[in-house]
Amino acid sequence: MTKKRLLFTGGSGKAGKHVVPYLLDQGYRVMNVDLKPLDHPGVDNLIADITDSGQMFNAMSSYAGLDELEPGNGVPEFDAVVHFAAVPRILINPDNETFRVNTIGTYNVIEAAVKMGIRKIIIASSETTYGVCFSDGPTDPHSLPLEEDYDVNPMDSYGLSKVVNEKTARAFQRRSGFDIYALRIGNVIEPHEYQELFPYYFKHPEVRRRNAFCYIDARDLGQIVDLCVKKDGLGYQVFNAGNDHNGAIIPSKELAERFFPGVEITRELGEHEALFSNKKIREVLGFKEQHNWRKYVKGE
Repeated sequence: MTKKRLLFTGGSGKAGKHVVPYLLDQGYRVMNVDLKPLDHPGVDNLIADITDSGQMFNAMSSYAGLDELEPGNGVPEFDAVVHFAAVPRILINPDNETFRVNTIGTYNVIEAAVKMGIRKIIIASSETTYGVCFSDGPTDPHSLPLEEDYDVNPMDSYGLSKVVNEKTARAFQRRSGFDIYALRIGNVIEPHEYQELFPYYFKHPEVRRRNAFCYIDARDLGQIVDLCVKKDGLGYQVFNAGNDHNGAIIPSKELAERFFPGVEITRELGEHEALFSNKKIREVLGFKEQHNWRKYVKGE
């Protein structure tokens, strides 16, 4: 059986370097398109710049490896595009460069995929769209938990770029009828970071306020991407990509009252249910968390 071919942009980044191996383990062939290669067995790499439209069209009409020359049937088609490549936050590049790379890059990737007839496109949006993370000064959300129908309105260049990218995805989905899913990815945690970071977070929960105490294990993010690839027919969708619980030992109701006093709670919360809700991915995609922080670090 021929493996499904995935073109994955940004596979060498913090999240991608864990998501790509997960997808390989699920039986996909993955071509990583990035400015630097991912050194992992079985990964095909292509060095390319997402801000160059021609390079994106070329990448999506490319062989993934020399072995694909052998059948003599021309270039195989990609089954899906997963777009993670981006400037990953503010204060790395000037704000206008962050906005340019993220918005133009996403436009180029989606445009090429749609015009090449690739009917499944998954893009990385961000929890920063909710406007709390990179705001000037402490900012309260309008309501909790944070769910996908929230009126997102960030004030920073990174969060704004992700809102624009969601609109770009929606416009191309309307034009094409293809499935285009945007993942509002929470704060990505790599396996080694539980021991390094979480004990400090538990002693100083205030440092996680800007993230609304969310996290997503990079391997669980791989599961979410896999579920998105396999789930057809949803059109344009936005999904929060987060773990089931908060990255805190304080129960959810107490956490909200302590750090977001006066903010409306729109529904009953489970004892430790994430304020950055993953209810939609559980109900629509069938996501089942595998890497709760409690597996890796003691909370008390």
